[in-house]
Amino acid sequence: MKIHLIGICGTGMGSLAGLCKAAGHDVRGSDTDVYPPMSIQLAAEGVQVMSGYSDANLDWQPDTVVVGNVCTKDHVEAVAALKRGLKLTSFPALLEELFLADAHSLVVAGTHGKTTTASLAAFVLYDAGRDPSFLIGGVPLNFGRGYRLGQKNSAFVIEGDEYDTAFFDKGSKFLHYRPRTAILTSVELDHVDIFSSFDAVKAAFHKFVELIPKAGTLVVAADSPGAMEVAASAQCRVETYSLEAGKGNFVARAMAERPGGRTLIEVAHGDRRFGTFETGLPGEHNLGNILAVIVAAHSLGLSSDEIARGVRRFAGVKRRQEVRGVAQGVTVVDDFAHHPTAVQKTLQGLRNRYGSGRLFALYEPRSATSRRATFQKEYAEAFSAADEVVVGPVDHPEKAPVADRFDPERLAADLRGRGIAARHLEDIGKMVEQVASSAAAGDTVVVMSSGAFGDVHDRLLKRLGDAVMPARPSDLEEVRRLLEETELRYPSAQDHVADLLVLRDREGELVGCVAMELHDDAGLLRALAISGSRRGEGLGWMLADAALTRARQRGMRRVFLFTERATDFFAEKFDFRLIGRERVDEAVLQAIADSTHLAEATAMVLDLQ
Repeated sequence: MKIHLIGICGTGMGSLAGLCKAAGHDVRGSDTDVYPPMSIQLAAEGVQVMSGYSDANLDWQPDTVVVGNVCTKDHVEAVAALKRGLKLTSFPALLEELFLADAHSLVVAGTHGKTTTASLAAFVLYDAGRDPSFLIGGVPLNFGRGYRLGQKNSAFVIEGDEYDTAFFDKGSKFLHYRPRTAILTSVELDHVDIFSSFDAVKAAFHKFVELIPKAGTLVVAADSPGAMEVAASAQCRVETYSLEAGKGNFVARAMAERPGGRTLIEVAHGDRRFGTFETGLPGEHNLGNILAVIVAAHSLGLSSDEIARGVRRFAGVKRRQEVRGVAQGVTVVDDFAHHPTAVQKTLQGLRNRYGSGRLFALYEPRSATSRRATFQKEYAEAFSAADEVVVGPVDHPEKAPVADRFDPERLAADLRGRGIAARHLEDIGKMVEQVASSAAAGDTVVVMSSGAFGDVHDRLLKRLGDAVMPARPSDLEEVRRLLEETELRYPSAQDHVADLLVLRDREGELVGCVAMELHDDAGLLRALAISGSRRGEGLGWMLADAALTRARQRGMRRVFLFTERATDFFAEKFDFRLIGRERVDEAVLQAIADSTHLAEATAMVLDLQ
């Protein structure tokens, strides 16, 4: 089939394009915002992207033209498609038509936690060898993209959005997804641009749960009154979960903290112990997301051990409490939270994760709900969990009625009335200077926005200087030059961009790098390099420490390295010890099989448990 997607560079549309391409369809699309990372991903997948919207973009005569929420009935390409007699459909309808007829559809719905919960569910199934497909409105770090095409009759994990479908279909997206197993994380008022009341929100969710067949399963959060009210409509088996003893069929409690900020969780099913699980996801709200996946995966036949392995190895999701970098001891985190409930839970989780330092929040009111005054008072309560708050300008304020528009200055004033250092700043540069002049080593800065927010994350890291951050594909050429300068070889570097960390100075120059590859339960530390102009400043220790922190956060049991001349450094600074190659994990040995220069290198290991 020839498929044209209008707005193809959006996260969801781009993932749908990749999924359709993987299934063998001819996929093209158009957008006005053609820029990385989606433009790079689509190019790598061989999907042609036309810049700008035009009638001529349909000259290739696609069989189907797909529209999204941003596309109105007056959109030039929608109008052109109708004039040409081309089939016009929506994102959810195409997904249903092409992929869901024979699959076991596992739909994750709810006001909060959909992306993380769906990503975890997909990875747990994948890690257990079930070969699932998925389509998620975010990027799971374990996969590096928001879609996967698995076996035709296996589970298909979908993030089920309650937002409306298209200009010609005002029903919620998730009504197209044929749920056989469903997770309902929460039901609260949201999307006030399309839902006139909380009752209207609940009505949409009632329709969703009524779609689950009698032989299906609904997994619902007993801690959410709205979700429990909606679950009463279900005709299928209902499993409840809770973090409060005696409230759900499945109950979880945090037991202990592990290295790398990880948490041990004890789960009970009724009056019986179900299992112990370990996670690197911070916050009580994520314990709920994890428990939901445990229950759903159990209903699909996975054992406690299979689920525990996947939960332990799950790395998280981009833009969901994602560390964008550490500079001068200040950790900069990116998060999508915009609803006050999500804001509060995210801030509480980050405070528990990063300890006694101060917690800064930079907030951009950007979503359709947050640019309105619906939750004006609730935001003051939510942001009180931070030590200092900087509220940015409302994005596209004209999209909200003047009388019902969110007031960022009032939020800052309300927070100051609560004793929180807060201010409203319109200029991104001033926001960066405000935080950079106040933050110190041990502090955490979380940037909360559903958009780019003027690239404030990277601007802050650059302003602080000597920032260690995850590498991007665009960094690879500079990494190669640095490795050549330091006479280090990393023949498969292009395959391990997601495993690389880079260090940039205040001028933006790349002056260091290191890789932490993950192979089953082991990490492999490679390519630790520092520019000659910066040696002797402790940057090597800083990069190696960041790489080991990543290994701990990902639940690795041990880390290996192979070195020809730095055994004393790693032994003295990090307690690595020498071992014979016969004691190196087979997966690690296979990973270095093409690195002939390491044949005579000394093997070392650091046990993390």
